[in-house]
Amino acid sequence: MAKIRYYYNTETCKYEPIKVTKGAMFLNILGFFTVSLIMALGIIYAYRVNFTPLKESVLLEANTSLKLDYEVLNEKLKNAYSHVDELQFKDDNIYRVILDTEPIPATIREGGVGGHNKYEKLVEQELEEPKLIITAYQDVDNLKKKLYIQSKSYDQISDLLSEKERMWASRPAIQPINNKELTRLHTTFGRRFHPILKKWHEHEGLDFTAPTGTPVYATGDGIVTAAYRSSSYGNVLFVNHGYGYQTRYAHLTQYIVSRGESVKRGQVIGYVGSTGRSEAPHLHYEVLYNFKPINPINFFQRDLDNEEYEKLIEISQQETIPLD
Repeated sequence: MAKIRYYYNTETCKYEPIKVTKGAMFLNILGFFTVSLIMALGIIYAYRVNFTPLKESVLLEANTSLKLDYEVLNEKLKNAYSHVDELQFKDDNIYRVILDTEPIPATIREGGVGGHNKYEKLVEQELEEPKLIITAYQDVDNLKKKLYIQSKSYDQISDLLSEKERMWASRPAIQPINNKELTRLHTTFGRRFHPILKKWHEHEGLDFTAPTGTPVYATGDGIVTAAYRSSSYGNVLFVNHGYGYQTRYAHLTQYIVSRGESVKRGQVIGYVGSTGRSEAPHLHYEVLYNFKPINPINFFQRDLDNEEYEKLIEISQQETIPLD
């Protein structure tokens, strides 16, 4: 039960109860709520200034974590770019140099992958730092393009290498006679006095003196284009190695391959003899490039050690008696 308050009425000289009007009561209530609202707003403001809401705190923490992840990603992208640059350098300056082909132009390697608007569409406008995301998209796309070009380059290098391997395997590159069986090497190449014809004659190969029956090896992969007997060269073989190279093996006691047959480097194709215009068992060996004879000494010198090679050079500078 509410307490009744009194006031002293000087006119009636009596204590009379205080009567509250509705208007006064309304003003009292309104004042109370106004003060309460002001205090509540003040408390909320002070809380917001001094304390971060839980939801916002969680979002800020997540944002910080994302930024750290982005920095890690950016560092990995830098390392990836560094590795790709190293691959490109080796590609242009080592592999393609060895394979004698032109490097990939920088305009192709560094070509753009799209305009700026392409990436802005991928980023929500509500993000506070869209540039980080745009930069990441650009870096990833550029890296993908570089890797794609490098992958295509390696495909091309693989094809070139396969072709070079076929060429290297076909190129005359070994001696047709094993050093262990070789008695003497006559290195006169070019014009010389023929001991049988008794006149000056072009000697377009080298003569390998070896016992009759010594194996004769194909000096490179190729196809036998001729196998016949002639009055001058006796039993003779021609091997077409492709890429402009041919070899001729003459004065054989016999050949064991036939025309059209494929041969491999190091395969026995015949045996040393003294058929045709010859004074003693030996092999007359020629190398032709685009149908022009060239000195075979340039192709089998790697079969010799340093001492043997120096001796070969010394002999080649002296007059030797050719055998055919």
